[in-house]
Amino acid sequence: MEKTGQAYFVKYPRIIDELNVIHDVADESPYEIVKEIRLQPIDFENFATDMTVERQFIEDHAGLCADGALKKCLFVYMRGGRSGILVLPDPNDQDYVGCAALLREG
Repeated sequence: MEKTGQAYFVKYPRIIDELNVIHDVADESPYEIVKEIRLQPIDFENFATDMTVERQFIEDHAGLCADGALKKCLFVYMRGGRSGILVLPDPNDQDYVGCAALLREG
């Protein structure tokens, strides 16, 4: 798994489908994965289908994240999978998703 790259981040997404949007590559931001969070399949599906709910795993690692020129984010993925969601906590309420990006690995 590459720890850095470029991705298109969406502010306050509700579901994973909102992260899969056509966009200009120039609108992508550099990111660095500061923590990988592996979830059981049912927990990942729960997260991916409702990102508006507070999540303890986001709050637990929010202090590692930063939304600057280089987005330092969490990588939330399903056990056994290689794709997932890059997450930046909400700056005002750090147990919620502030912005997120879809990350697909070969």
